Amino acid sequence: MVKLWSLLATGCVSLLGAGIAQAASLKNVTFSGTAPGDYFVFDGTGTTLARVPSTLSNAVKALDGNAVNPTGNVELAASSETLGFDFTKNTALSGMIAGKALTLSSLTAADWKSVGTQWIGDLVDAYLPSNLSGVRDQIKAEVGARALNEMLQRRLSDPNISYVYQDNAGIIRIGLAGFLDARPILTAGMNLSDRLFFQSLFPNPIQFSELVKYSYDGKTGYLYSFSATRSGLVAADDGISFTGNYEVTLTGHPVRAVPGPGVLVGVMAAAGLGAMRLSRRRA
Repeated sequence: MVKLWSLLATGCVSLLGAGIAQAASLKNVTFSGTAPGDYFVFDGTGTTLARVPSTLSNAVKALDGNAVNPTGNVELAASSETLGFDFTKNTALSGMIAGKALTLSSLTAADWKSVGTQWIGDLVDAYLPSNLSGVRDQIKAEVGARALNEMLQRRLSDPNISYVYQDNAGIIRIGLAGFLDARPILTAGMNLSDRLFFQSLFPNPIQFSELVKYSYDGKTGYLYSFSATRSGLVAADDGISFTGNYEVTLTGHPVRAVPGPGVLVGVMAAAGLGAMRLSRRRA
């Protein structure tokens, strides 16, 4: 049943992709924020992505793509997982789209004071089965107490942006490169007993993106997703990064991406999120 659904979903995406029309792309791209030079660019030929020089021309080239055919990506706040990173600073990608200014930014510690509780709530809602809805608040509090530490926040705050364009319906579509299955990253920080317990209860992939802060048409907020499609790409150095494409959107009334259905074990795993590296694992 799962395999059949996967094949059907893949086929539907392929059919839709054949008709994707990009009415407007991001123009006049610049880097801004309080740390404008703190970014990496990943690009390549075929299906393998590697780091290339962090130049404006390389960044613009990497942003050309869509959900069916993502290409490279630009990582904002690229030093966020290094010792001595200043979590009060941000790196932003700015440009014009549909005649209006759009800014996409990494998050700071102050941003997490605004979005942290909401993100935890959406994470729990994405994986909590309906029969446990009565204890949702308790689970949210428990996951928040364990997961919302600075290490996790920093690893979720450096989005890898793979494309930005407006389609013919007026929807601005933004791709976030991540992991198609974050489960190996989660279990890597667990002891053997916990790992076996986790794998026996949760055989399915866990999916969630990094967060990106946006400013567009007088509105400011945060975008993230708990559902990925297969990107067809992979990082050259670790063989696991960039395999998932998470698409978030901006419309006339921007909202967070809607969480998909999941299972309780995804929430249980979230308590161990401090050990994972959602942006990418570095040697």
